[in-house]
Amino acid sequence: MPRLPLGQWVDSTVDWLQAQLSWLFDAISTGVTGLYDGIDAVLSAPQPLLFAGILAVVAWWLRGLTAGVLAFAGFALVDSIDLWDEAMSTLSLVLVATLVTLVIAVPLGIWASRSKAVSTVLRPVLDFMQTMPAMVYLIPGIIFFGVGVVPGIIATIVFALPPGVRMTELGIRQVDGELVEAAEAFGTTPRNTLLRVQLPLALPTIMAGVNQVIMLGLSMVVIAGMVGGGGLGGAVYRAIGNVDIGLGFEAGISIVILAMYLDRMTGALGRQVSPLGRRAAAKAHAARASRAGAKIWAHRPQPVTALVGVVILALVAGGMGFFGSGAASSSAKGSGNGKKITLGYIPWDEGIASTYLWKELLERRGYEVAVSQLEVGALYTGLAGGQVDLQTDAWLPVTHAQYLKKYGNKLEDLGSWYGPTSLELTVPSYVKDVNSLADLKGKAGQFKGRIVGIEPSAGMMGILKDKVLKEYGLDGEYKVVDGSTPGMLAELKRAYAKKEPIAVTLWSPHWAYSDFDLKKLKDPKGTWGAGDGVHSIARKGFTADNPEVGRWVKDFKLSEKELTGLEAVIQETGKGKEQDAVRTWLDQNPGVVERLTPQ
Repeated sequence: MPRLPLGQWVDSTVDWLQAQLSWLFDAISTGVTGLYDGIDAVLSAPQPLLFAGILAVVAWWLRGLTAGVLAFAGFALVDSIDLWDEAMSTLSLVLVATLVTLVIAVPLGIWASRSKAVSTVLRPVLDFMQTMPAMVYLIPGIIFFGVGVVPGIIATIVFALPPGVRMTELGIRQVDGELVEAAEAFGTTPRNTLLRVQLPLALPTIMAGVNQVIMLGLSMVVIAGMVGGGGLGGAVYRAIGNVDIGLGFEAGISIVILAMYLDRMTGALGRQVSPLGRRAAAKAHAARASRAGAKIWAHRPQPVTALVGVVILALVAGGMGFFGSGAASSSAKGSGNGKKITLGYIPWDEGIASTYLWKELLERRGYEVAVSQLEVGALYTGLAGGQVDLQTDAWLPVTHAQYLKKYGNKLEDLGSWYGPTSLELTVPSYVKDVNSLADLKGKAGQFKGRIVGIEPSAGMMGILKDKVLKEYGLDGEYKVVDGSTPGMLAELKRAYAKKEPIAVTLWSPHWAYSDFDLKKLKDPKGTWGAGDGVHSIARKGFTADNPEVGRWVKDFKLSEKELTGLEAVIQETGKGKEQDAVRTWLDQNPGVVERLTPQ
């Protein structure tokens, strides 16, 4: 049976939509970004513990003193591990996605509840939306909206919409038909029947749908982090990319705290807004209050008391947030005058080193620099769309050729700062009789039939799978294991400690060659191609907007000694302290700042 070119049809459709409806996508992006920025500004302005107090008072009012104390303790923990800003960014993303989702879902659910035809049409569409892997939504998301929070929010809305529609429809359909008939018999209009009978009685089910929307939104935060969504998802993504167990656990427990709070509060709010729920809650509260030991912990303040407490804390928090810490500004002196520049990078060692080096250099010259870790495809998409200003780890003309071919007219190549490089398969030196790629033939059992790779989007992975293995007849014998650069290095370290044979993708220069005794497998057929240069790539118009920085980056050069030395200091300093490592290295190499960024 001939292959159905479904993927090509989808590609063509997406290209057509991008060309014809770019104005619409820009308008959506502007609106969503504005809403997100507004909510994030409100949530991030107060001092963390004061805002935690506000959230605790809300929990006290809705669920009792125990919930309030636990809520405060949980958010205090988030603040104590320096993830408060990320948590508020995540909360902003979830709130925006939930708000937009409900604006769409509730009317659709009402419509479906009143029309069997609409319900029949919507059911397969909702099934498709919810069963499609959520990550797939990011692909058109970054094409239409670039990188950042917008594609993450849009993907979250699409993924979380089905339960909102279904629960609204279910709640209205479950309302006793006799009550509806009675309302209509007394002359109640269909509109008033909906607003005064059906929706109030359906509220518990609808609120359960709201809860599901919020939980699905939180499940998407890590995926949103892959395309620059930031927040706790970005922290988890960085932890995955760097195999940083500590950061992963801290970000994970912060997501759990946020999820538990939102789950409990939406559940309690659902009981408060529903007449039936209020009755059930009052009975349960009375039962708990009758027990002496539980009376204090079950205490809930009157709504007016809770509101006064929230208002007082909000005023104090707002004052401290806007007038206390908000007056702080960049103290860096230099020609940048606080101008913002966004650097993107993929978690390759030379990319991490050069990115954080430039972050430190530009901040010393007075620029405000944001750094974002992205997948290589998303990074080039962000550069082409203007969401990312600069990246310093483009391997050209071979490894990243596919991205230059696709986006070349939207990018500026600021030249090579290091080279030549080389790509290779590498084995430990204790592996005998394997010195070239040809020697791998027939020895798959020795290497467990696998070659440990890095990020699947990396250019060298495409070359390995499409060219290297085929040229040497290894494609049917070995399986390439996709993963991440830190994951590959962790696997190499584990196998090296046990003296087990292992073949990994690696490149030169790399600090691993100084830490381990390794052999680069010879490539007599030249399948890896000539050595690349490591280039700096900027968005179109970057040098015109930032002529001074553009001149510095074009003149940027590092020797192999300087680059490997910087990488070694970063490794020694530890994960999450890259900029501290850069400062240490600059102190050890006086004159580098003046050489690279002359005034």
